[in-house]
Amino acid sequence: MASSEMACVYAALILHDESISITEDKISALVKAANVEVEAFWPSLFAKLLQKVSVDDIVKGMSAAPAAGVAPVAGGAAPDASGAAEEKKEEEPEEEEEDEDMGFGLFD
Repeated sequence: MASSEMACVYAALILHDESISITEDKISALVKAANVEVEAFWPSLFAKLLQKVSVDDIVKGMSAAPAAGVAPVAGGAAPDASGAAEEKKEEEPEEEEEDEDMGFGLFD
């Protein structure tokens, strides 16, 4: 995804998170404040899309998408699910590396 698109996505997410209506002008203002140059059509495309579709629906749809599975190799059969489950069980006993304690935690 190009930086222009990403800037508009982040701007739309910021506006949504702050419960501000998502408009072309507001997306453009946020992108400009971030010193990112975007083509003029991107903010209008995102604003028009997000008038029809809820940001919450898009985010929920992304999280509900199935994880990428193992694709079958050409000429071979797809592995069965029971074999994959057994492999995961065998890998679990590995010891976790200890992180250095910097005096603060992620959720402190």
